[in-house]
Amino acid sequence: MSSFKPGKIERVAGPVIVAGDMLGAQMYEVVRVGDQGLIGEIIKIEQDRATVQVYEETAGIRPGEKVERSGKPLSVELGPGITGQIYDGIQRPLTILFEKTGPFVRRGLTLPPIDKGKKWHFVPTTKSHATVTAGDIIGHVKETSLITQQIMIPQNLSGKITSIVNEGDYTVGEPVGELDSPGGPVPLFMLNTWPVRTARGFKRKLPSNTPLLTGQRIIDFFFPIAKGGTATIPGAFGTGKTMAQQQLAKWADASVIVYVGCGERGNEMAEVLETFPKLVDPRSGEPIMNRTVLIANTSNMPIAAREASVYTGITIAEYYRDMGYDVALMADSTSRWAEAMREISGRLEEMPGEEGYPAYLASKLAEFYERSGRVEVLGSDTRVGSISIVGAVSPPGGDFSEPVTQNTLRIAKVFWSLDTDLAARRHFPAINWLTSYSLYTDILDDWYRKEIGPEWTMMRKEAMNLLQRDDELREIVMLVGPDALSESQRVILETARMIKEDFLMQAAYNPSDTYCDKIKIDLMIKLILDYHKIMQKAVDENIPLQKILDLPVKIEIDRMRLTAADNFPSFAERIEEELNKEFKSIGGK
Repeated sequence: MSSFKPGKIERVAGPVIVAGDMLGAQMYEVVRVGDQGLIGEIIKIEQDRATVQVYEETAGIRPGEKVERSGKPLSVELGPGITGQIYDGIQRPLTILFEKTGPFVRRGLTLPPIDKGKKWHFVPTTKSHATVTAGDIIGHVKETSLITQQIMIPQNLSGKITSIVNEGDYTVGEPVGELDSPGGPVPLFMLNTWPVRTARGFKRKLPSNTPLLTGQRIIDFFFPIAKGGTATIPGAFGTGKTMAQQQLAKWADASVIVYVGCGERGNEMAEVLETFPKLVDPRSGEPIMNRTVLIANTSNMPIAAREASVYTGITIAEYYRDMGYDVALMADSTSRWAEAMREISGRLEEMPGEEGYPAYLASKLAEFYERSGRVEVLGSDTRVGSISIVGAVSPPGGDFSEPVTQNTLRIAKVFWSLDTDLAARRHFPAINWLTSYSLYTDILDDWYRKEIGPEWTMMRKEAMNLLQRDDELREIVMLVGPDALSESQRVILETARMIKEDFLMQAAYNPSDTYCDKIKIDLMIKLILDYHKIMQKAVDENIPLQKILDLPVKIEIDRMRLTAADNFPSFAERIEEELNKEFKSIGGK
């Protein structure tokens, strides 16, 4: 630690301690608490007394023990070696901790987040005497087969390069150049640190006009999210929030994935840690961990570190965004983060807001989600990067009127509403098509029309209209029975059933169905809507509807989602031909 005079613990209240003799301490400064040196952060200052939230278990800490200051805010290390890592909420590498201490992390133990002894192959891209500004790239390192890290000038520096090393292997602690800045010569390293509570700078925000394709049909077709957008998945226990986020983390077409397990159950996070290293990226064929950073802060870990885990994740995401990558950040779940804030706020004896949450809950959520966006990053050359944030919310009892859900809905532009009834019927993803929405659909329509086809928007509107009319007709059926419906109305019910069961349901563990590309989505909905037209035509020509429902081709349409994407165009063409042929065979024109 530094040469600052240590303070003394005066009071201990769970993860919050009060220390005296802390004159000169600063807000959000990192301190070491007690004889065991537990990591903490100053969250309140009154004269010479500082209130500290401790990121580790405080059992056994007593008044009178020392509190040592560091003079620095809570920061993360950024550089080659963070891709593929599994960190805890304050960026301690869990895999290395496990090797050193076994399954239980010893309190006060810290290890460097990045291996300082490993050599990386640095390729310089600038020359001596070049004038550079914050964000300019001076070289790059091939970190994994999927990620090339751009080594950038730190965001608070600019000047002239006085020296740059030759191409070769260097550790992150060795200087790779020197910068003559207004404040004097500054050595340049591949490793930098950044305070997690401070958003990294950029030139300007850009409109989000490209979808973040996820491979999940109900999302990509009905409720898309843009690259640089924000989405929320609220749902009661058992509706599949974590599974939905894991699917997005696996298949979203972002260059880098940051997955923050914030206060979720240990077994769910264990599944992520076990499955991700074995997964293969569908676009490159490489291991998916080669473009993923995992941050695990489960419900049995110290509660104060939950808040830090969310900021750690977004800071790492911003670092990759500044290189020009599209990043997707999954936060599972922000409710647990809010609960941690509520507990800390209670320990601080602050005035509670709604349902006991602190009065600043809304501003904290907004501060987090506003670090998303598609931006032109710092640097002389033009580079564009984006961060898309998908936050899960766990409202108690599935009550969407509670404060975390309501405050998140004010900020996020996409709402994927998980439905308890759908989950009970084993319909997954259990996203309710009538209550969910996306504010990006109009912005993204041009992209879909250009990249897929002009009929995409019309098909989405038609399919949604059928689902809404189906909901109205079901209310009539409940009141007066199915016999009151006309043949045309029965056609709507049948088409809606096909959309729900054959299109919107998706099997996460079936290799042919877990990921659905945009071409397969387009052809699947087209087949269902074509079948709807055939049914409507049959009714108009007085052909009994049951005859159409008994066509052999319908069984194939019901099972089409299990057809692999590579074979789907030829499969769809054959189904169209058979549909027309079988319709003629029963007397259709």
